[in-house]
Amino acid sequence: MRLIAVLGLLVLGACSVQSPLVVRSPGTPPIDSAARGQSAARTFVSVIETVEPVAERECRARTVGVNCDFVIVVDDRVGLQPNAFQTLDPEGRPIVGFTLSLIAAARNADELAFILGHEASHHIEGHIERGRQSAYEGAVLLGTLASASGASAARVREAQQYGAALGARRYSKDFELEADALGTVIALRAGYDPVRGAEYFMRTPDPGNRFLGTHPPNAQRIATVRRVAAGL
Repeated sequence: MRLIAVLGLLVLGACSVQSPLVVRSPGTPPIDSAARGQSAARTFVSVIETVEPVAERECRARTVGVNCDFVIVVDDRVGLQPNAFQTLDPEGRPIVGFTLSLIAAARNADELAFILGHEASHHIEGHIERGRQSAYEGAVLLGTLASASGASAARVREAQQYGAALGARRYSKDFELEADALGTVIALRAGYDPVRGAEYFMRTPDPGNRFLGTHPPNAQRIATVRRVAAGL
């Protein structure tokens, strides 16, 4: 296992998970300042121990030539909204991040397991690269149309930027539903209840079915989880 310390982040490597190493941001209250914080931290580490190996197995089984060595990070900065994300480091290693407020907001291990499975699924499904490709195609399309209409160079650049933004959002909701589906598989195979885990959506603001929105309606996401779980 490799532990990577980053300012403001608690970082847990792949393989076995030991007591987390924390490099605190100024003003951050200690995680163990209350029994609730201690319990949440223990639950989170336990979830990583069981879910991360399953996510890596699914990644290797479903991809070719993809780095499946996940790094789990926790942003301990004060005042951040509950959030989780997936990104890549400069070497292409997949990173899944949680804010401390999200860990505290989760009511049980099933919710944390589903969220971790969901974020890992973004990487397994190649959503970052697919989103970049869609953004590129949108930029080329609108930039070409603007250029053909005789627009100035500045207007062409604006059209390219707008096209990239539209392209990046084109499949966002589909990506979220794909990650919900595969995240359900990962959580279930790790021994957790993804349907119970998806109850987290019941406590989050519903984005509705907005045109070019980044996330689908919560009801659609919950229905996806239930459908996939019922078929496993």
